[in-house]
Amino acid sequence: MKYIKILFVLVLLLNIAGCSKKEEKKEETKEENITETSGPIYCEITVKDYGTMKLELYPDIAPLTVENFVKLVKDGFYTDNRFHRIIDGFMIQGGMDTTGSVERIKGEFLSNGIVNDLKHTEGVISMARAKDPDSASSQFFIMVGDGSWLDGEYAAFGKVIEGYEVALQIAKDAKPIDNNGSIAQEDMPVIESIVIVEK
Repeated sequence: MKYIKILFVLVLLLNIAGCSKKEEKKEETKEENITETSGPIYCEITVKDYGTMKLELYPDIAPLTVENFVKLVKDGFYTDNRFHRIIDGFMIQGGMDTTGSVERIKGEFLSNGIVNDLKHTEGVISMARAKDPDSASSQFFIMVGDGSWLDGEYAAFGKVIEGYEVALQIAKDAKPIDNNGSIAQEDMPVIESIVIVEK
């Protein structure tokens, strides 16, 4: 009888331990699913003398890219940054890192092994990079034209949902000093701020 009681207690303890492990696994899975299925994140880019653009960012399409961008926004990295490369009918590019301190991230696009179906159409925001597919860091560009040749080669991660005319006007006013769209320092439109906002 004594052995039966001991055996019963052992079985009961094993069951409790098993249940708590299952609960832990359920919690972990739940947290992962929240990350994977989280909806859009919204931000506003205010450009001196031009106005504000509101953007929708898609962590479900490019999670590492959005996470990196949001971190830089919250750190105040983009405050007083500039649009340094502008090509009317194509894109406006900003977010240059003059300190060399911003980490590089994995390029989230098809030619780098990651599915990203967001097309480079007007108003889409994407990450600039060098030849290395994993060289994106802080520089981004907003499309002011269609660039289908960029699809699958650059990490698009959101789009302008309000104030697109601001980007168009910046592009229209630009006076590039070379064929690459470089803008003279004194003529670069100033990004007064980028902030995360509620929907």
